[in-house]
Amino acid sequence: MSYFPNKNRYDKMQYRRCGNSGIKLSAVSLGLWHNFGHVDVLANSRAILRLAFDSGITHFDLANNYGPPPGSAEENFGKILNEDFASHRDEIIISSKAGYFMWDGPYGEWGSKKYLVASLDQSLKRMGLEYVDIFYHHRPDPDTPLEETMTALDLMVRQGKALYVGISNYPAAEAAKAIEILKKLGTPCLIHQPKYSMFVRWVEEGLLDVLEKEGVGCIPFSPLAQGLLTNKYLHGIPADSRVAKPHGFLHEEDLSENRINQIRRLNDIAVQRNQTLAQMALAWLLKDNRVTSVLIGASKPEQLADSLHCLENINFTETELNNIEEILK
Repeated sequence: MSYFPNKNRYDKMQYRRCGNSGIKLSAVSLGLWHNFGHVDVLANSRAILRLAFDSGITHFDLANNYGPPPGSAEENFGKILNEDFASHRDEIIISSKAGYFMWDGPYGEWGSKKYLVASLDQSLKRMGLEYVDIFYHHRPDPDTPLEETMTALDLMVRQGKALYVGISNYPAAEAAKAIEILKKLGTPCLIHQPKYSMFVRWVEEGLLDVLEKEGVGCIPFSPLAQGLLTNKYLHGIPADSRVAKPHGFLHEEDLSENRINQIRRLNDIAVQRNQTLAQMALAWLLKDNRVTSVLIGASKPEQLADSLHCLENINFTETELNNIEEILK
């Protein structure tokens, strides 16, 4: 069935400048970490991508190892891109990453130039692209000199295989060093992708300050704590949830009695704000101007549609913020 995008798709979405760059990202971006692999239903993946684009989402985030199996999310995205969005490529920001295990042997993970160059070449083939808009180093490598890793990112841009580069999961001190190296190379770091949510707040201990000072964007992943910050777990563990999936990263032990109590109390505040818990959790991140976009996942179109309503209210009263802090202590 032919796809004709919503002509008014840019009317309701907010777009935020990414650091000091010329790029603006949709305030909500779609991550393909889960739900786009070969173990998933392609028709559902397609429906999620169509809704995202129809809603003004312009940024689609992947990595070499997304699936499962690894690589399959890029393959499925490439297929849907070619069939549905080929004529809209210049309206879309596509990102990929490399850093985690991808293939056997000494060159299949971490941060060597050998691995990063090979990985991006493989990703481009899987997606059927000549270039990605953003290429990230996915995690710090304790054994490879930072200069080698950053020089590899610079090389990607000079080869025309990436327009911009970023880093992910880098703590503040390492991020500052990486940003400085890239600046000297003439390929500024566009963006940092850290894990950040109401339940995971390490970025507030220096990283956000570094990014603000250096003019680097920030796009938190797992802003809903992999589904914990939704109404999904208010009444137990649903059969179709991430906790119930054997190949998921969320486990039953992540749902302690204290955590469930926090979720319920946060949900009470969300209800008072006329928001779902997911909408409030996303809005809570977007209230900070240092956050360029929030990177959300969705297992069905309805989840994405619900999350998008977060943009209708990203302002919090001082009382609301104090009450949230009290719950999160």
